[in-house]
Amino acid sequence: MSLLNKLFKKTKKEVAKPREEKKVVEKTTAVVFKPGEILLSPHTAEKALAAQQLNQYVFKVAPFANKIMVAKEIKKNYNVKVVGVNIINIPRKARLVGKTKGFKTGYKKAIVTLAKGQTIEMAK
Repeated sequence: MSLLNKLFKKTKKEVAKPREEKKVVEKTTAVVFKPGEILLSPHTAEKALAAQQLNQYVFKVAPFANKIMVAKEIKKNYNVKVVGVNIINIPRKARLVGKTKGFKTGYKKAIVTLAKGQTIEMAK
């Protein structure tokens, strides 16, 4: 063997081991919902209140809720006929308060369209 081969030849000890992937644990807050807690609260933003003239009502809903669950819950709680349900996931957003970094929590909201002539009395 030449001198160069001896210098650059890797021995068994020098062979790189595959790196172990670091497990990233994200901190989450576990929220437990009961079956009847699908509708969390009415969403009373300016745009949501304007949509009430079109028979559309906006609610914050549980993260696991789907369109069928929301429609059944609205029908049961308010005794109205639901024509359609649209669901939107609002993602969490990064926020800075001074030097502190954090997140504004995300949520799920449902836009419920009712049949003509039906209304829901919302507390303002």
